[in-house]
Amino acid sequence: MLSKRSQYALKALGYLAFKFEQGPILISEISEKKKIPLKFLEGILLELKLAGILESKKGKGGGYYLAKHPGKVKVATVIRLVNGPIAMLPCVSLYFYQRCENCNEKKCALHDMMIEVRDATLNIVEKRTLIDLMES
Repeated sequence: MLSKRSQYALKALGYLAFKFEQGPILISEISEKKKIPLKFLEGILLELKLAGILESKKGKGGGYYLAKHPGKVKVATVIRLVNGPIAMLPCVSLYFYQRCENCNEKKCALHDMMIEVRDATLNIVEKRTLIDLMES
């Protein structure tokens, strides 16, 4: 399940994708337009900046803007950055794998089913970019 933090990050990035090449956007504008609490949004945007997805400009005319074209930022990348694993179980995660306790992965029907769920989800979010999330 996507955390509220991930939902807010994706909504904010969708808005910044819509405003791409219009210069820096004030955090207060993003907060107001997307109905995201300002203090919560500040931390999210800082995290996205540190990851190289966003850039910022200080002072008059300042704000946040995408560091890359929105078509080059995959939804899966953002989810992993903000939410962590896409997989529902750690034993099927591609980037955050952890062996489950008391489980034999070779004979676990739940493990096999969750691989299918992971693959179906990845089939969508790996193909989608911020362009697909553009909102005014």
